[in-house]
Amino acid sequence: MAALARWCVRHRLVVVLLWLLALGGAASAASVAGSAYSNDYEVPGTESGRATQLLNENFHGLGGDSDTVVWHTGPGTSVRAADVEQTMSDALGKIADQPAVASVAGPYDHGGASRISADGRTAYATVTFREQADDIAKADAQAVVDAAEEAESDRLQVELGGTAIGLTESKSAQVAEVVGVAVAAVVLFLAFGSLAASALPIATALVSVGTAYAGIVLLGHLMTVADFAPMLGTLIGLGVGIDYALFIVTRHRKGLKRGLPVAVAAERAVATTGRAVVFAGATVCIALLGMLILRLGFLNGVAIAASLTVVLTVAASVTLLPALLGWIGPRALSRRERRRLAEHGPEPEVPTGFAARWAAFVERHPKLLGAVAVLVMAVLALPTLGLHLGTSDQGNNPAKATTRQAYDLLADGFGPGVNGPLTLVGDVYGAGGRVALDDLVTTLKSTEGIASVSPVTYDDGGRAAFLTVVPESAPQSEATSALVDRLREDVLPRAEADRSLDLRVGGVTASYDDFAEVIIGKLPLFVGVVIGLGCVLLLLAFRSVGIPLKAAAMNVAAVASAFGVVVAIFQWGWGSELLGLGRAGPIEPFLPVIMVSVLFGLSMDYQVFLVSRMYEEWLETGDNRRAVRVGLAETSRVINSAAVIMISVFLAFVLSGDRVIAMFGIALAAAVALDAFVLRTLLVPALMHLLGGANWWLPRRLDRFLPRISIEPPECRSNAGGASAKIPEQRDVAEDMTGPKEQDVRDIAGRGR
Repeated sequence: MAALARWCVRHRLVVVLLWLLALGGAASAASVAGSAYSNDYEVPGTESGRATQLLNENFHGLGGDSDTVVWHTGPGTSVRAADVEQTMSDALGKIADQPAVASVAGPYDHGGASRISADGRTAYATVTFREQADDIAKADAQAVVDAAEEAESDRLQVELGGTAIGLTESKSAQVAEVVGVAVAAVVLFLAFGSLAASALPIATALVSVGTAYAGIVLLGHLMTVADFAPMLGTLIGLGVGIDYALFIVTRHRKGLKRGLPVAVAAERAVATTGRAVVFAGATVCIALLGMLILRLGFLNGVAIAASLTVVLTVAASVTLLPALLGWIGPRALSRRERRRLAEHGPEPEVPTGFAARWAAFVERHPKLLGAVAVLVMAVLALPTLGLHLGTSDQGNNPAKATTRQAYDLLADGFGPGVNGPLTLVGDVYGAGGRVALDDLVTTLKSTEGIASVSPVTYDDGGRAAFLTVVPESAPQSEATSALVDRLREDVLPRAEADRSLDLRVGGVTASYDDFAEVIIGKLPLFVGVVIGLGCVLLLLAFRSVGIPLKAAAMNVAAVASAFGVVVAIFQWGWGSELLGLGRAGPIEPFLPVIMVSVLFGLSMDYQVFLVSRMYEEWLETGDNRRAVRVGLAETSRVINSAAVIMISVFLAFVLSGDRVIAMFGIALAAAVALDAFVLRTLLVPALMHLLGGANWWLPRRLDRFLPRISIEPPECRSNAGGASAKIPEQRDVAEDMTGPKEQDVRDIAGRGR
């Protein structure tokens, strides 16, 4: 690492140009190639996946995306009125003429009376595209929207819904990025007092995240990548990228204050804190790539995209950042700091103020503070017990969105189930199959939970058929999921008893249920693997059994409490409409997987930076109380600054207009806030004080077999003493919270300087 930093400082112009070339090249390639995202929830081998395949094979065009045009008249007017019928028929004709549209089925067609509500004021038409939504160009969807909206008037409200139509409702992270970066810049300037130093983490993060964003666009052409993956990568990349650079710049500034030349200070910053950054980034990537064990194409793309972003932010932190540090020279310090250094020379830097007082206070009251921390985490985690996993739909969109208004009009006019119909499709064998299918239709009409059943449609050869079932309950309702299970486990097996039918239950709602079921089934294995790998890394780094076990417990606590906040806002609806996040609904089934990966990796960052300083002091003094006190006093300020930056970046993504990204942003912000301000600066040091020397216990036999790795190389540690060195006993540092005495401050600083 030292050699790498030395080369980057000496050849800083080359390094900067290489990074700018990578950014420009990736951006240009992405611009030429365009995006190819795919929100493919289909899981190979599931019943809903087989149903979609059968539709595509036997009913050309019906496997395409199905959207709706809904119109609603004012009081005293009916959709059957001649002028309304003429206006909407013309609009539907224009839509049917669009090249991307396969068919349009409206209420004015033969047999379309069921598409008019009982009160006669609401009607809808079904627009079937030739392709699935992922393969439909935004311009084609916008053409359908434009043709429908031409019919709108003061007396006629026209709205559109469906996945393809949702493409026209722009969702951009640009405002979120600007707000997040602006807040981060303010925090950095307050922390450093130097405009040049505060600009470096921002510049490093923007270059690496920009390159990663373009890389994710290109990745979409090679594998399934969800449309929210670039925003998720940007969210994670800006947060960790700025934080990693913050840690390195802080170490570099300390070197300058000790009188080191710029090049030497940058070299030592990368050789010490840079190694911790690489280690922390590795834990984040391992946690993210743990999603690959689920063997779901939808999540594989998300995992690799997010990991690519983290890898590039780490690479920029240990290459581009030292080059920029060499460029700005001593301006990494504020004018006041440079003037003081010139007048008084290097001075020992000791933790003072609130950081030192807090470290001493935690040492005095570990039981009380530990209990308070546990209580806070437990209370926030309580809503997690009511977690309902499911897939949100356009009924959760903001109230002003056309997709949300179309959803509500359909629910009011035809019942909530019309927004999530089920499709029964399969093979029919001979005349016996047709008779069995007719009997099934009769049975379905009397089945509990079903509002209506469409006529059967056969393919040209009469060997395949499908029908549509409209549930009485909303797509997100647990009653709808129960209906899907009842159809699959009871109703259809009885109809297929003579083997003349072979039907599958499909449709968007069934696909979401299958996707959620697969994820939930694999979640325990995934969590176990991610936590296990993280514990192994910490075991190797800190030569302790207790440290990784405590870290695993803290990570689980952070995830549970963060989910509690997410459930309260998104599932219970506490402030969701006020924040512009739409109506309350279920939590996305893939959210736990991605959240566990990201939160486990991010929380490891603070664990590494906090405990590595404690471990260093422990190796030098053998005094656990001193090690915990010094580690907390010296790292709490930078950890808190980093947390404020990361929280600001994450919360800014609430402005993206995307419910899923907003869910990630709030969950990550809550987890980081709890991790930094409750766990790492309160509960972890309290527990370490209570456990004493047991924190660092490792069986001798295990110690002999474990390979030795070091987050910070031994040559970079203080040479003031070893583990057996004696240090002054702590006196009355915590006698009051007004401030430590001068000698006590020196004691807190210890030999870790």
